[in-house]
Amino acid sequence: MNVPLIIIKKRDGGSLTSDEISEFIERYTKGQIPDYQMASLLMAIFFKGMTDYELDSWTEAMIRSGKTLYLGDINGPKIDKHSTGGVGDKVSLSLAPLVAACGIFVPMISGRGLGHTGGTLDKLESLGMNVNLDTESIKRILKENNLVFAGQTEDLCPADRKIYALRDVTGTVDSIPLIASSIMSKKLAEGIEGLVLDVKVGKGAFMKDRKSASLLAMTMKKIGERRGIKVKAILTAMDEPLGNACGGSVEAIEAIEMLHGRGPEDYREVVLHLSAWMLVLAGICKNVAEGKKLCDDKIRSGEAIEKMRGVVIAQGGDGDAVDNPSKLPVGKKSKIITATSSGYLKELDAYKIGLACVALGAGRLKAEDKVDHGAGIILKAKVGDRISKGDEIAVMYTSTHDFDEAENLFHESIQIVETPVYKPKSLILEEV
Repeated sequence: MNVPLIIIKKRDGGSLTSDEISEFIERYTKGQIPDYQMASLLMAIFFKGMTDYELDSWTEAMIRSGKTLYLGDINGPKIDKHSTGGVGDKVSLSLAPLVAACGIFVPMISGRGLGHTGGTLDKLESLGMNVNLDTESIKRILKENNLVFAGQTEDLCPADRKIYALRDVTGTVDSIPLIASSIMSKKLAEGIEGLVLDVKVGKGAFMKDRKSASLLAMTMKKIGERRGIKVKAILTAMDEPLGNACGGSVEAIEAIEMLHGRGPEDYREVVLHLSAWMLVLAGICKNVAEGKKLCDDKIRSGEAIEKMRGVVIAQGGDGDAVDNPSKLPVGKKSKIITATSSGYLKELDAYKIGLACVALGAGRLKAEDKVDHGAGIILKAKVGDRISKGDEIAVMYTSTHDFDEAENLFHESIQIVETPVYKPKSLILEEV
C-alpha cells in the first residue's frame, strides 16, 4: 500500500476503495501508519466528504478492527438508544430500565463526559455502579436483567477510539461522515437489531442548527439500514438544559424520580417518546401512542424502577438509593443563585450552564480530569417562567471547587425580559 498516494487520491476528491480503506485503518490501528498520515487523510475527508460506499467501508473497517458483541443467543429484541449529547441529558438512565421492563434487551454501551456535556457513565458511577465491564460480564448482566450499562471495552472498535483521539486534536471533529461512522460503528458492534438516535439540536448540543442535525441523523440512519438494522432518528431541542438537574448524582436522582412517576415534564416527554419508538422498532407496540401507554403502565406498576434496582445491584451499586434517591451524595458546599431582575426568563443557555457544571467539578476539560460526582446545578426556573428579583433560580453544589467562575457563567447564561416569552410546547422537533 502506498500511503501518500491514498491521501492524495482523497485530497483530490477521489473515491477510495473498500480494500484501501480497510488496509489503511487496519495498519493505523496496529501502529504501522503514523498519526500524521492518518491526520492528513482525516483532513482530506473533512474537506472532500465521503460517498455512501466509502462511508459503509469506513464503518465496517472500524467494526472489524476489534471484536463484536454476539447477542444471537439472547432470545428477544435487542434495541439500543444513542444520544449525540447535551446538558442535563440523563435520558439513558431512565429509558433503559423502562424499556427493559417492557421486554427489550438493552446493551447500553455509553461514554464519559467531556467538555460541556455530561457522560452517562459518570452519572451511573455516582450510584456506585461498576461500568468497566468485560465482554462476558456485559452479556451475563444483559441476559439476567434485560439491560446493562457499560463503557466501551478495549476490544470494541479500537480503531474508532484511536481515530477519535486524533480527530480531537487535529480540527477534524466537525465532519458529518466521521461523526456518523464513529457513532454507528460502536453501536453496530453491539450486535443490536434496532437503534433509536436522539440527535440534540441547539446551543447545548454538538449540532447547533436543524439542517446539520437532520443531515447527521439521515447519514446515521442510512448506515444502519444498509446493514439491515432498524433505525429511527429523533431531533430534540437542547437550547436549555433537559430537566432541572445538571451534573452527576443530581441527574441520577432526577432519572430515578422519573421512574417513580415524578420529575420534570420536559424530561418525561423525551424519555417516553424515545422509549416508545424503541418499542415500535422491537415490534412490541404498533405505534408511539401505544408505546407511551405501555411505558406509563410499567412506571405505575413499579416494574420500571424494579429493573433499575436490579441492574444497579448487579453492577455493584447501592440498590437502596433507587428506593430513596435522596441518599445519593451531593456536594458538601452549596450556593443559592437568585435573579438580579424581575420579568420573564427568555434564555437559559445550555452550553454556558454545562461549562458552569465543569467549573464546579462535575465535568472534564481533558479526558484524564477527575470528576466530583456530587457537583452540579439544580434549576429552580426554566425558560418562560415569570420571576421576581431575588427569587431563587438555581442551587449549585460542589465539594472541590469555588463558586465564582460557575456563578459568573450561570449569570451569563440567562436573559430576563419584561414581556412574556413564547416557549414551544414540545422538545420533539423532527423525526427522521
